[in-house]
Amino acid sequence: MTDPTRVRPRTTLSRRTVLLLAVTCAVAVGNLYFPQAIGPLIADGLQVSADAAAAVVTATQLGYTAGMVLLVPLGDRLPNRPLLVGLLALTALALLAAGCAPALPALVGASALVGLTTVGAQVVGPMAAGLVAEDRQGAVLGTLLSGSTGGMLLARTFSGTLGEWLGWRAPYLVAGVVALLLAAVLGFAAPTTVPSSRQRYTALLAEPFRLLRSEPELRRSCFYQATVFAGFSAVWTCLALLLAGPGYGLGGRAVGLVALVGAASMVCTPWAGRLVDRHGPGPVNLVCTLGVLASAAVLGLGARGGGPGLAALVLGTLLLDTAMQSGMVANKVRVYAVRPDARSRLATAYMTCAYLGGTAGSWLGVRIWGRAGWWGVCALVAALAALALARQLPSLIRPSEGPASAGRHAGDLRPVRQGAQGSASRAGGPAADPGSD
Repeated sequence: MTDPTRVRPRTTLSRRTVLLLAVTCAVAVGNLYFPQAIGPLIADGLQVSADAAAAVVTATQLGYTAGMVLLVPLGDRLPNRPLLVGLLALTALALLAAGCAPALPALVGASALVGLTTVGAQVVGPMAAGLVAEDRQGAVLGTLLSGSTGGMLLARTFSGTLGEWLGWRAPYLVAGVVALLLAAVLGFAAPTTVPSSRQRYTALLAEPFRLLRSEPELRRSCFYQATVFAGFSAVWTCLALLLAGPGYGLGGRAVGLVALVGAASMVCTPWAGRLVDRHGPGPVNLVCTLGVLASAAVLGLGARGGGPGLAALVLGTLLLDTAMQSGMVANKVRVYAVRPDARSRLATAYMTCAYLGGTAGSWLGVRIWGRAGWWGVCALVAALAALALARQLPSLIRPSEGPASAGRHAGDLRPVRQGAQGSASRAGGPAADPGSD
């Protein structure tokens, strides 16, 4: 007898709806990154040290990691429209509270709540994939990824410029209003979905950890992304400190302009996805890791200051952003091929590990900055990239991404999916969701 949770109606998402979902991803992801550009402004406004103000970024990332674990699995259990509206409304309230915070402890607490609830992008992806035919999933998910990337990069420009004009509180208050307006629009315009799982909440929470224990390819991809994202977060957390220092004497607006150059990476990720489809995730991952290693050397030249140093920072951050985002495409392809019947829970495990790495990178970056300056931060990025590269060497000597482990590259995805669904059904586990991401 067919399990009703395995049958979900598919509709054709209009271009306008896809664009709205991409904007949702941009807003949700942007809330994570705009505090990175206003750290010095927060320190001056609240009269605390730069190191203490950096706790705002760390708290936001810690909250986001908790949201990945506690809230994203609900995308399989609850109708997505009210879930998205509720998450955005809570994010808006947390942003407004942060903008009104009287002291640093209150700002750190509100920032943690912002991170906890701004996980909408991780709900939108599986929802969109479940509402379109398979021959459109790549195009739709690629558009959503561009929205997430744009939100990540452009948010720094928004907050740095607005913060210079109106103070550090303004970006939080404006972002809160935007989130409220978007929640109202989604309440009417977001697609209607049917929950794909009847599992209890506790079972949904436990599944990503079981997958981490049982799936070596998942652990491998998690390690790659955690190390690279740690270096990425260390650079962007400390870049504002460098540009505000004596070598440059610039403010948050300069950080935003440097980030704006990195928007070119939005064009590279679809191209990287096509390369993954053609050659598999391994070679693309290798090139991206080498790109991160090269970016550390280029970024190191930024310690010289002046025009040449600023040019090195622009080129280095562009290379770092492109390599990190393209590597994420390759890692997600590998992760989603592990268990096609449990993609949302695989995504929870993968993104949780990635953002734990990012949180650790921000924390380490600030402390290394205090002891060794910008050169020390760049050395940290190089060391992390070297760890990821060392982990990849065994797979280069003895490849494991052949047709058996990456069926989608060998044209063997359909038999893999059918087998996974059958085994899940026989075991009484969660039903496969053809639209999970």
